Amino acid sequence: MEATDWDDRYRATDRLWSADPNIFVGDRLADGKPGVGLDLASGEGRNAIWLAERGWEMTAVDFSPVAVERGRANSTGVEFVVGDVLTWNPDRSYDLVLVAYLHLPLADFEPLIRRAVDWLQPGGELFMIGHDRTNIEHGIGGPQYPEVLWDVDEIVPWLEGLEVMEAGVVERAVEVDHGPTAAIDALIRARRV
Repeated sequence: MEATDWDDRYRATDRLWSADPNIFVGDRLADGKPGVGLDLASGEGRNAIWLAERGWEMTAVDFSPVAVERGRANSTGVEFVVGDVLTWNPDRSYDLVLVAYLHLPLADFEPLIRRAVDWLQPGGELFMIGHDRTNIEHGIGGPQYPEVLWDVDEIVPWLEGLEVMEAGVVERAVEVDHGPTAAIDALIRARRV
């Protein structure tokens, strides 16, 4: 999808995503020591805002000007940047690089993740959460194109120089019309040694 397509999606509703952080971001990062963080493809910035409220110095990058403006309206504690994560480059390094539900073809995704690894300071963490490839058949929601869905075994080899702390498939509760069900996500956490 293009930035204009995402602009249209954001304009179609008051809030495209919840104001709360992703459940795994909230669970895994709640007690972490704050530092300097980067949220790639941040959308309206829910994860970046939540981290900033906990003392993090956050930068949030997204290519949708509508999403970035919404983020800016909801928080003055985050540096929101309009930028395409495929070409955007930071001018600093980070204690945390967050990639949440960014789904790209492998030819684009792998180089981005390898660049993100280089943006980490010693001890910095790459935190990745996204729809797992098995979600199409066994979960709910998310993209329905296997070529953009995540496979932990495919992604982990890209994390050269990092110590993998967690890598696997996790279930996320989702409420739908017929009751609760689960989405299947891939979660990867790795630290620069």
